[in-house]
Amino acid sequence: MSVNIIAPMSGSIWKIHVSVGDDVAEDDELLILEALKMENPIYAPSDGKVVEIKVKEEDEVETNDVLIVLE
Repeated sequence: MSVNIIAPMSGSIWKIHVSVGDDVAEDDELLILEALKMENPIYAPSDGKVVEIKVKEEDEVETNDVLIVLE
């Protein structure tokens, strides 16, 4: 079952800490979303494997955009 990691707010992707194929554990930091001049870390909600990264650094995203897909 796939899990979509979505943007909780509009902003820009500042740093991506994972690559496709990486295994992640619950609460691992996946990326940093810069919004309102603050760095907002986005964490894995559960254990899984990164199967798709839908953004790249410096991309602008909107609330509820899919950022990463875990399986």
